[in-house]
Amino acid sequence: MGSFAAAQGREVIEELVRSIQENTAALSEIDGAIGDGDHGINMNKGFTLCAQRLAGSSYDLAAGFSTLGTVLLTEIGGAMGPLYGTFFRELAKPAKGQERIDGALFERMLAQATDAVAAIGGAHVGDKSLLDVLVPSLEALKGSRAAGKPFAEALAAMSETAERSKEGTREMVARIGRASRLGERSRGVLDAGATSCALLLRAMATAIRRLLSRSDYSDYKRSI
Repeated sequence: MGSFAAAQGREVIEELVRSIQENTAALSEIDGAIGDGDHGINMNKGFTLCAQRLAGSSYDLAAGFSTLGTVLLTEIGGAMGPLYGTFFRELAKPAKGQERIDGALFERMLAQATDAVAAIGGAHVGDKSLLDVLVPSLEALKGSRAAGKPFAEALAAMSETAERSKEGTREMVARIGRASRLGERSRGVLDAGATSCALLLRAMATAIRRLLSRSDYSDYKRSI
């Protein structure tokens, strides 16, 4: 049902970096409505540092995610550094040593990373946080795969759910983090963490679907 070579992980990391760099100002603007206004700046710092660390080197998907997670965990400020650092480091673990990434493995990766974020963040679905994107997006991926859909279609379902779930945080009241002090005044604006999470999941889906398409074409060419 589709897989890609883990050795092609650079393309996924580069898509993630590009997505954050292109949306830095927007993320900080969203964060400024009910937070410190530095979410985009901090995320851009971490993802750009990761790109610099990996520049010129050869690495697979697990190593790319692991490096990204370590940089985010140790070198950016705010509450999101530990959350995203943990997310990417846990995302890397099931992929370590694997030559190919298929739907079952990616589902396991995303499930492990989501569980880890939930365990350290103290948030629950409905609290207006990145979990309001992560959890339903994971469920969409699982549901699509359980229905027998190809990996690429499951990724599309994940991506669409991430975007829809991000928009859903607009009408939530923040119950965790600095924004929770605003109570009802936090309603009516997007959550910055949920927004960056949706960006990252969509970027991941875009890059992986591109790799899957290329892999499927190669398989077809070999068969004729």
